[in-house]
Amino acid sequence: MASAGSDLGIENTNIKTATGVTLDEQQKTFVGIVLDLFAGRPSLKKLALWDDDGVFEDNITIATGRKQFEPQWYGLQTAFAEIERLHHEVVSAGNPIGLDLKTRYVTKGIKKEQTIESRVNIFYDKDTGKITKVQDKWGGELPDSSFKNVSVDQLFNPWWWVHYGEGWAWWMWSFTWDTWWWQAMRNLNSVSVPKMVSVPKTDEEDAKRGNQ
Repeated sequence: MASAGSDLGIENTNIKTATGVTLDEQQKTFVGIVLDLFAGRPSLKKLALWDDDGVFEDNITIATGRKQFEPQWYGLQTAFAEIERLHHEVVSAGNPIGLDLKTRYVTKGIKKEQTIESRVNIFYDKDTGKITKVQDKWGGELPDSSFKNVSVDQLFNPWWWVHYGEGWAWWMWSFTWDTWWWQAMRNLNSVSVPKMVSVPKTDEEDAKRGNQ
């Protein structure tokens, strides 16, 4: 009998775990889906295992609901010519699942290369079998909702820079560390990306993009 992973077309099935960490089959499916998404390999089938009200959050966006988080993942195909995973390791099998990730991105056009190391948290509902939230914390951190002082080292930390390519110019706000303003920029990203990135409406359209 085919596994859930093979039915969904999950490509990343060789999941590395830290010593003492064991994943059940449901968790392996969730991790495999998330690894595929970060590799620029989305599909409607994989995203069907996300809750309709799910959330994707990183340092430049807070995408809430299917209409916002799906374009974020399909946007990787639009923005980057190359996506190479350099390292991954599951460090926690709880809820959330904790995943250390290191990825090299090369933007289209200007061929700008950027390597991002992050801690990814995968929240899920065991009963519904759906992913409810994914946090991508560049350098292990996300902006919070309070005012705080930011060091010079943080300003030059590469994980605060471009995630979707310099073409979208989000780096222009990297020097504006008033947290309220940064929060507004993250919300703006979640609204603007769906207007720039199309999501396939059918499996057939998805397959034409090479995603099935």
